[in-house]
Amino acid sequence: RLHLLTGRDGYIVENPKPGDPVFDRTGQALVGSNSLSVDAMKQAAQHIGFNTEIYSTTVCGDARKEAGKLCGVAARKLTETTNPTALVAGGETTVTVAGSGLGGRNQEFALAFALAAQQINLPARWMFLSAGSDGRDGPTDAAGAIVDSETISRIITGGENPANYLDNNDSYHALQLTHDLLITGPTGTNVADLHVLLLFPE
Repeated sequence: RLHLLTGRDGYIVENPKPGDPVFDRTGQALVGSNSLSVDAMKQAAQHIGFNTEIYSTTVCGDARKEAGKLCGVAARKLTETTNPTALVAGGETTVTVAGSGLGGRNQEFALAFALAAQQINLPARWMFLSAGSDGRDGPTDAAGAIVDSETISRIITGGENPANYLDNNDSYHALQLTHDLLITGPTGTNVADLHVLLLFPE
């Protein structure tokens, strides 16, 4: 407070303003952002032969609801093409915590998508990645998860109920059972979350 007041009263030099000569030899460059990352994912998927489109660069809202929306979009896409297709996205969802389990928004998004795909019997093989770009999802050691069209079957085969895990916000332990957790360690950067859905029409 004292520092701010002495600056206001002119006893210390104020911060430089636009037009100050100190800025004559300065510049800035954006080296990382969620949009840049999503575009890089799009280019990579196209490079290996996927029909690719950006689903959204502003994914937000409840992770379970967003999983249902994405599943619906995937089902529509499968009526339009027989080629391998990639939907890429970025943003950050949220989780309404009602249970006592362990997880993060990306793990919940992934598990909810796997359940939604099973419930509508999504007519294709698929893989879905949802991860935090910083390598950490919620209070866990996972960045997120990579689930596929067999994830729910693997949980059920293990004698567990995936819907119960989701209801308890315990996506971490559900995905740990199936070895679907994505553990990268800290990445040293943070440009929000990244999502990639790969569809392989039959």
